[in-house]
Amino acid sequence: MDQARITTAISELARNIYLYANQGRIQIEEVRGSGKNGIRIIASDEGPGIKDIRNVMEDGFTTSGGLGAGLPGVKRLMDEFNIDSELENGTVITAIKWLR
Repeated sequence: MDQARITTAISELARNIYLYANQGRIQIEEVRGSGKNGIRIIASDEGPGIKDIRNVMEDGFTTSGGLGAGLPGVKRLMDEFNIDSELENGTVITAIKWLR
C-alpha cells in the first residue's frame, strides 16, 4: 500500500513540474526519526512559482484543465507535506511517507 501511495505522489509531482515549470528535479531520500523509517520526496523547479498556494491546495482547483487532484492528492497520500514557492523563482515541495 505504501509503495502505491509513494509512486502516485511522485507521479503527480513530476506531472506538475512538466506542466508548469518544464523542467525540475525529484529527489528521493531515506529519512529516519523517532524510531521510524520513511521516504522523503523533494520536488523542485525554477518555474514561475505558485501565485496562491491556498488556491492550489483546494480540491478541484486546476489551471491545466485536469481533475484538480494534484497537490491536494499528494498531501493526502503522504504523512507530511510542505510547499515553499516564490514567484519567478520556483517551487520546492517536500513530502514524507513514514513506512509501516
